[in-house]
Amino acid sequence: MTREKMQSIESFIESALYDKNSGYYSKNNPFGNKGDFVTAPLISPLFSEMIAIWIISFWINIGKPKNFSFVELGPGNGKFCKNFCKVLENFPELKKSIKIYLLEKSEKLIMIQKKLIENNNVIWIKKLNEIREGPILFFGNEFFDAIPIKQFEIKKFKVCEKFIKFKNNKFEKFIYKKITKKTRKNLNNYNLIRKNGVIEFPEQGLHILDMIIKKIKKNNGGVLIVDYGYLKSEGKDTLQSIRAHKKNIYYENKGKADITSLVNFGLLKKYFKNKNFLVSKIVNQGFFLKRLGIMERANILSSKMSFKEKSDLYYRLERLLSANKMGSLFKVIFASSKKINFKLGFK
Repeated sequence: MTREKMQSIESFIESALYDKNSGYYSKNNPFGNKGDFVTAPLISPLFSEMIAIWIISFWINIGKPKNFSFVELGPGNGKFCKNFCKVLENFPELKKSIKIYLLEKSEKLIMIQKKLIENNNVIWIKKLNEIREGPILFFGNEFFDAIPIKQFEIKKFKVCEKFIKFKNNKFEKFIYKKITKKTRKNLNNYNLIRKNGVIEFPEQGLHILDMIIKKIKKNNGGVLIVDYGYLKSEGKDTLQSIRAHKKNIYYENKGKADITSLVNFGLLKKYFKNKNFLVSKIVNQGFFLKRLGIMERANILSSKMSFKEKSDLYYRLERLLSANKMGSLFKVIFASSKKINFKLGFK
């Protein structure tokens, strides 16, 4: 008996990554050399240290509130949070004021994070309404690239959504369906409709940002996003899949490989402006980390290191900062309520 199934790109990614029983993040530890990819906090603790200093400076800038909430979106294996808590030991006033929330829906990853992090300031949440009142800062590093996106293409002068047809659980072909007027309006709001090429729209990501915006507007604060992406769409399909640090065809090995897309930072900037938020200029990761003093910190640490340790330190820094590695590909944006004007790292 032939079994046929059709899924939108968004629906396929959602089930491939987040299905409770078979999803990639539900049953795997994808991080590290034994996993499928390595994130910045795993490459060098200096990344976490610089972000920690930025967060502390932000808290000082808004007047050192006695109740301050920090939310990490998708904390991975918990490495950033562990390093952040270590830095907080040197700032007892903030340590007393802060509550750290880890937004994570994968039970598998929560178990991994809890083994690594032992700190009374840390609370695991699955919904944003679990956060207390008071100024709040959201931080996402490689979070939005893993949120499912919709894909569209122009077919016979009509905008169509892209679907995948499977036969007996194997890829058969792509199918394109004409979009609704509502979808066209959403795409037009961000000037995404073009004469040809692929259109990618992060509907789920914007829905998450809607909830974040509501929290910030109610309590004051901001959101810092670091991810790999671009400033202006070139009409390309940016979906990619990694398995054991090697490229994988994203509609194959379902539930066994990571799937990501490049983040459209130009779209994010327009979104924040539409919400009447202050938005930083978009900078690349190398620029941001250098402005925060990562090289100066590295030089201080290296003065007490052996040659081998120094080589390792600067090799890892090169991965974070180099223009042909993460330094340029990764972008940084910060948006805040209009009560806050904070530009550290962006000028």
